[in-house]
Amino acid sequence: MSDVRTVTVERRLPFAPAKVWQALTRPHLLAEWLMQNDFVPAVGHHFQLRGEWGGVLDCEVLIVAPEKTLSYTWNHAHADAAYDLRSVVTFTLTPADGGTHLKVEQTGFRPGQNQASGGAKAGWRRFLEKLEQLLARE
Repeated sequence: MSDVRTVTVERRLPFAPAKVWQALTRPHLLAEWLMQNDFVPAVGHHFQLRGEWGGVLDCEVLIVAPEKTLSYTWNHAHADAAYDLRSVVTFTLTPADGGTHLKVEQTGFRPGQNQASGGAKAGWRRFLEKLEQLLARE
């Protein structure tokens, strides 16, 4: 049995998968609901997400399946190894009646990283609220 934990947050959005995909993959839109970035939707592309708190996440694109799946690493180095996070975030889009079912999974939390996994769960909920607000404006 694996000691790695996963945080999963799901949301039904009243927007077509194509519209949701754009918000997940266009850097200027991603910056509005997630973080400042230098993202390019190309497998192998290394990029950074820069949080308002001053933190930097080092990422690499792993999967790009337009309007279906987007996955990238989500790594945050910390001086204290207990807080060092090496994880993978995967967005899965599924057409739903009149919209899109979006599932976000972040996997890689080790035992003892309960604060990080709890923060991720709350954080993804806030991010998805901001995503839905952005999509409603676009």
